[in-house]
Amino acid sequence: MKRVWSAECGMRSAELSRRELLRTSANGFGIVALSAMMGSQASALTTPHSALRTPHFQPRVKNVIFLFMDGGVSHVDSFDPKTKLDELDGKPFLESKNPTANGNRQWLKCPWTFRKHGECGMPISSLFPHIATHADDLAVIRSMKADLPIHSTGVLFLHTGSNNAGRPSLGSWVNYGLGCESQNLPGFVVLSFGVVPCGGLENYSSGFLPANHQATLLAADGTPIDNIHPADKDSRIQLAKLALLRGQNEAFSRSLGGDDDVDAAIKNYEMAFRMQSLVPDLLDLSRETEATQKLYALDSKVPSQRLYGIQCLRARRLIESGVRFVEITCPPGASNGTWDQHGNLKAGHEKNALDTDQAIAGLITDLKQRGLFEETLLVWAGEFGRTPHSSGRDGRDHHPEGFSVWLAGGGVRGGTIYGATDDLGMHSVENICTMHDLHATILHLLGLDHERLTFRFSGRDFRLTDVHGNVVREVLTSA
Repeated sequence: MKRVWSAECGMRSAELSRRELLRTSANGFGIVALSAMMGSQASALTTPHSALRTPHFQPRVKNVIFLFMDGGVSHVDSFDPKTKLDELDGKPFLESKNPTANGNRQWLKCPWTFRKHGECGMPISSLFPHIATHADDLAVIRSMKADLPIHSTGVLFLHTGSNNAGRPSLGSWVNYGLGCESQNLPGFVVLSFGVVPCGGLENYSSGFLPANHQATLLAADGTPIDNIHPADKDSRIQLAKLALLRGQNEAFSRSLGGDDDVDAAIKNYEMAFRMQSLVPDLLDLSRETEATQKLYALDSKVPSQRLYGIQCLRARRLIESGVRFVEITCPPGASNGTWDQHGNLKAGHEKNALDTDQAIAGLITDLKQRGLFEETLLVWAGEFGRTPHSSGRDGRDHHPEGFSVWLAGGGVRGGTIYGATDDLGMHSVENICTMHDLHATILHLLGLDHERLTFRFSGRDFRLTDVHGNVVREVLTSA
């Protein structure tokens, strides 16, 4: 016999079967779950578009510039020299698990020369003569490892920590975790040439985070955003239209019981209103000195090199104005602007290196001159590396088993080489670093604990690093 509460009779004795217990308590379980979801949604809806949040601990940097090397730069031709390849050049590669490849592939040596640079003596390929002058600022991770040799999943993994679509982008997580320092600018910006990377716009999506944390795409050159100039010259008319639109959207949102996408649309309209007077001036590079423009190669006769320089300079102006996370994409050029040279390796890598090298070095120099280097993190990374062997004599294929990325800026121990691949650059063998480790390290520098930066969705707490990831403290300063 159990003591059971009755609204009519108070306490009474009754026999309660297991079936009755489950039937009578099921609604209670549902109410608990529903209230939790509604509480999470209400929290998201009442959070201002660019509200600053408190980091978990003292941050080393305030913002991030992500230099995305789309397509996969060859690690053995850039930051991971392999003299063993010189010995084996042209000899058959017989280690493939694919039997049809055996006998058809050859080891391929690096077409460029490596020299030691800086006080640290870091070996850097002649592909990057300008970046090499900042060797003492770089922390090169040679032991990166990804999951799959496929661009679409690799790019998604780099951006979102997952091989599958639907997860929030790294920039969205940062924006969600810290907010934007400027109320008049978005917290997450992608400078784009209009080319959608493999994996699609999911790379810049907020996923299940509130929709206002997704990336704002700005044109890399020319007018940053179409229709940014107001149609109504009288601001009072425009404000009246916005007020009317807001009222209609809020009523629609209430009719749905609250809707994140509608709320994000309201905030985005209001953000666009604030941006229209600021963004054109902010990204007007004619205000920069001639010396600064030359630093970024804006005087180059090569269109794609000039365009990449424009992106880097605009990125500096954006983070200087309070934008939290800026991604720079590859310019149009060889292989449609990516580093994906299965053939024409020499011409393609040289073209892409020419486009990016001077501007990136100029960005580092400019950040230092303006006192911004110590509060900015630069991340140079692609989705994987390229094979040390080839089916021809001038090309390399996808290679996730071991590749290189580098970090620079505040909290980064410059002049550092972390991890290693084997003698041929085939596999990461020392201090293996996963994408989750890289993401955990980026968040750590921003003052965010990757295990505590979570968002409840579909009944559980999600995070950028899933259930993995360790901060790579060896590439960080002790201070």
